[in-house]
This record gives sequence, structure tokens and C-alpha cells, in this order.
Amino acid sequence: MGVQSQAQPGARQERRGVMTKADLIDEVSRLAELTRKDSEVIVETIFDSVVRSLRAGDKIEIRGFGSFRTRQRKPRVGRNPKTGERVEVPAKKIPFFKPSKELKDLVNEGDAGAPAPAPAASTPPTV
Repeated sequence: MGVQSQAQPGARQERRGVMTKADLIDEVSRLAELTRKDSEVIVETIFDSVVRSLRAGDKIEIRGFGSFRTRQRKPRVGRNPKTGERVEVPAKKIPFFKPSKELKDLVNEGDAGAPAPAPAASTPPTV
């Protein structure tokens, strides 16, 4: 029989595909050997800086990671899904992230390593 480990309070639970801000703070704290409070200040400061820059209309470039900018959406006529009533949707800016080539390559690193299957032989093997 195996021993089941109990999750410690505050420890990141393994959830495939989800990393929360709290998880990111814990990761920064662990890797940089900082207190959780210091790590929280760092993460919050970075996020606040990104938001302030985007609100000002600036583009943010992080070499090797990607760039953030805003895109302008035109006003349009939408529909209320419940009633089907027409609704005017005003113009607005939306944040947009474009990953760098390096980030794309790192994310797809495991996919490209598999060798391609060998082509089928065109002549029958000799005995």
C-alpha cells in the first residue's frame, strides 16, 4: 500500500492547465527565495505596470516572451441572446498578446523532437 500525502495549506494543488496569480506568487517566492509578501509585491507591480502602459496606449515588448498592445474594436450592433433584442455595442480597446518566436518554440519543443516516420520501401526486400 502506498502512502497518500496530504496537501499542505497554501501549497499549489496540481490542476492541469490552470495557474492562478496565487500560484505564480508562490512560484516566484520559491524560485527567488523571497518571502511570499515580497513576491506578491513584485507580481502585483508587474501586472499594474502592464495595465498602466496599456491604458496609456503604449506597447509592451518583453524580448523572448512576447508583446502586449491594445486593439481598437469598432462599434457594432449585437443581439441580446435571451430576448433577441438589438443592442448597440460601443467601440472599445481590447488587450492583445502576441507571443515571441522563442516562446512559441519553447512551448512546441517536445512536439518537434519526434523523428518523421521512414518512407515505405519501393522495392521488395531480397531473401
